[in-house]
Amino acid sequence: MRSLRARLLLVSAVVLAGFLGLTGLALDRAFSVSAESALRERLQGHLYALLAAADLNDRQRLELPIELPEPRFNLIGSGLMAEVRDASGATAWRSRSALGTEFAGVAARAPGERVFTPLGGGTSPARLMLSFATRWESGAKPAQVYVFHVVERLDEHQAQIRQFRRGLFGWLAAATVLLLVFQALILRWGLAPLRRVAQGLAEIESGRAQTLSGRYPAELQPLVDNLNALLASTRAHLQRYRDTLGNLAHSLKTPLAVLRGSVEAKTPVEELRAVAQGQLQNMNQIVEYQLQRAAAAGRTALSAPLPAGPTARKVIAALKKVYAAKSLNVEVNVAPDVMFRGDEGDLLEILGNILDNAFKWARSRVRVEARNEPGAPSGLRFTLCVEDDGPGIPDDQVQRVRARGARVDATTPGHGLGLAVVQEFAELYGGELIISRSPLGGAAVEVRL
Repeated sequence: MRSLRARLLLVSAVVLAGFLGLTGLALDRAFSVSAESALRERLQGHLYALLAAADLNDRQRLELPIELPEPRFNLIGSGLMAEVRDASGATAWRSRSALGTEFAGVAARAPGERVFTPLGGGTSPARLMLSFATRWESGAKPAQVYVFHVVERLDEHQAQIRQFRRGLFGWLAAATVLLLVFQALILRWGLAPLRRVAQGLAEIESGRAQTLSGRYPAELQPLVDNLNALLASTRAHLQRYRDTLGNLAHSLKTPLAVLRGSVEAKTPVEELRAVAQGQLQNMNQIVEYQLQRAAAAGRTALSAPLPAGPTARKVIAALKKVYAAKSLNVEVNVAPDVMFRGDEGDLLEILGNILDNAFKWARSRVRVEARNEPGAPSGLRFTLCVEDDGPGIPDDQVQRVRARGARVDATTPGHGLGLAVVQEFAELYGGELIISRSPLGGAAVEVRL
């Protein structure tokens, strides 16, 4: 698998070579057309000069001066030649440079018509011929038709094109190499933050660092922040599991010591059974409480928002079946756009513990409300409020019910773990648990996360 830098360089090289190649072909074509147009204009200029210098002599024969204004017409082998023929095709005049050269090709068909004809091929040098027919009138005598031929060898023209091509493609090749070098340097500079991320992850894997440090470009900073949050969440989960195991082991020491002491003291069977039942219930509470704490996922990075309404209705439907005999009137005020940013299992635990207490103590009514409020640094705060019309929680018992195993009424079945677990979840999410008096007459339990 190629690196990002190699991929970008390869794509850049292909695109750059293709673009500059097409540019070179377009420029070459444009220069060739321009050079050919200039050649044709030059031939027409020579033709006009010959027409200006030509005249009829006393015998009404067309003649031109021996020395023409263009020196190349007077120089043998110069590559620029001219010839004039009459209407019968006989040669009326030839330039000195056309000595030993035969003119063959398409002649102009009608007076005033210009015809460009390529000549040569095989061993003959390539040439371009311009033919022009003109009607020459002189007094009362009939007009005579003469055909002017101007021919130029293409050696210089082709050499000029070859020289242009060598220069053009040489410079384009040099520009391609230079641009690729600059592209490589730009990619090295542009991808440096990614290399820093990779180096930071390698340091974390080796144990030399805990998080990705430093500032990164705006496009990478959210990724780095999420990675750091994910690493912190993972470490927090691992530490919570370790703490839970340690707390569980420490908490079980006391009931186990009581059981061991009762057995070693040879306590009577009935008394031993009562002690065992009490300690087993205590151990069951300890295990259930610690398992609920360990199962809490907490706010994790990259977690998608979870609609609170469906989860709340699911818990309420289950509790209605459990407390069907009470025929409670449950009012649910949870809008569809209310979101909980966390683990669904955590939300189920929070709702389950608070609602179970409300259903247990309510006489006839339970009201559930959830909303999102501004105020959290990373977005909206999730607030859940559950109220009932039961006896409520006395003010002097509010702090007590937050502790594990504490209950306001010992005659009501339960372990006294519900609000203690909710308190743990609230702290885990950086929130708070508020217990107050409800307008319905009972308790109002509010969780802000």
